[in-house]
Amino acid sequence: MLSKHSSIQRDPLVPANHLVRKIEAVLDFLFIYDLVKDMYSDIARPSIDPAIFVKWTFIQYTFVILSMRKTIEEIETNMAYRWFLGYGFQDKAPHFSTFSKNYERRFKDSDLFEQIFYRILKAAADKNLISVEHVFVDSTHVKTCVGRVCRRSSSPSSST
Repeated sequence: MLSKHSSIQRDPLVPANHLVRKIEAVLDFLFIYDLVKDMYSDIARPSIDPAIFVKWTFIQYTFVILSMRKTIEEIETNMAYRWFLGYGFQDKAPHFSTFSKNYERRFKDSDLFEQIFYRILKAAADKNLISVEHVFVDSTHVKTCVGRVCRRSSSPSSST
């Protein structure tokens, strides 16, 4: 059994070819600090690191996690995500509501979050990490019947 003070390093636990390693190797998230410097105080209590805040969302969208609650659950147990965020074994993942509270306070009425993601996408495109040849869009057709009786045809060719 491992003790709390185990000397196991997390770096070897993340495969060299894992996507988060590739992302970390080619994308520099340091530009975020300059963009948000006016939104963070030097004298108030410490806040969530803005680069980590953006990386949470990056993980959510890159790995198609459907909610921030689930994203935080994944961060609690996924060593690759923890490595990408700079979290150690003992670092506690924040409560999922931390994201929405921080987003409301800092980004809601500005386009700053969009600026950050534009810069990330541009950097990824500049390094040929994004292909514009394939675009995936959810085009699921959902029939709704709100406040009326719906008639469904038994086949696409039959009339209603």
